[in-house]
Amino acid sequence: MLDPVSRVRRFNRAVTSAVGALDNSFLGRGRPLGAARVLNAIGQGRSDVADIRDYLGLDSGLMSRLLRSLEDEGLIETTAHADDARRRVATLTRTGRREFAAYEALSNKQAEGFLAQHSQAEALLAAMDLIASALTRERISLDEMDPRSDEARYCLGEYYAELGRRFKQGFDVSLSRDPNAKDMRRPRGTFIVAMSDTLPIGCVGLKGTDHGYAEIKRLWVAPAARGLRLGQRLMDTAEDAGRELGIALLRLDTNSALAEAGQLYRKTGWREIPRFNDDPYPDLFFEKRI
Repeated sequence: MLDPVSRVRRFNRAVTSAVGALDNSFLGRGRPLGAARVLNAIGQGRSDVADIRDYLGLDSGLMSRLLRSLEDEGLIETTAHADDARRRVATLTRTGRREFAAYEALSNKQAEGFLAQHSQAEALLAAMDLIASALTRERISLDEMDPRSDEARYCLGEYYAELGRRFKQGFDVSLSRDPNAKDMRRPRGTFIVAMSDTLPIGCVGLKGTDHGYAEIKRLWVAPAARGLRLGQRLMDTAEDAGRELGIALLRLDTNSALAEAGQLYRKTGWREIPRFNDDPYPDLFFEKRI
């Protein structure tokens, strides 16, 4: 039996080989993976050179060399930022856009090939999500979004589906006290989505009310991101937003089937109180002064 370190190293070798990380011509396009990743970042909408460097985890010297190589190929142009001449902005040329599209097509085909090799594609994807979330935990961002955005709706859909699986009676959102979107937008409240690169992996809402308090709603963390203290980060961010909005008292409700949620609330200073709403699903109620 391999020890844990050997298993990790086996995984590293497998991924490095499968994605062609060491190839001089990544996906057969004539340049190594580093340059291809810079081109991809620009094609995905990142333009500030410092932002691209941070996103890819590159030092300034390597970043400069990769940008220069892409410029020499006529794939990108770099110019001074309109508002700050010390910053540089990179954009794709027409040739660069064609090359980006070629990489996108080849990368999609490669991904489809990986999934086709396994009889349990969903299990494979779940394992990939788990590993990617763990490896990029320091880069998970908490972004304030409209609760009607695609990312927010994805999180809410996953949250409702999980409640349906975990509650004995199932879950029908039409029977729940589902907050209006306007109650989770400033100045009444906020909605926060945790993003791991392009994947939404968690959310929480702060719902404004006219009763002297606001409510924490829809706290959810994707299974692949559990164990990373993301629930705590989301709650802390929601509480900080409440303070910014001048809210002094927060309340929330939950169901005892969600034991990990109750543990989080008790551990972080929430106190149990009597029922304060007629929602049919919760059986535990908490409040916290902030």
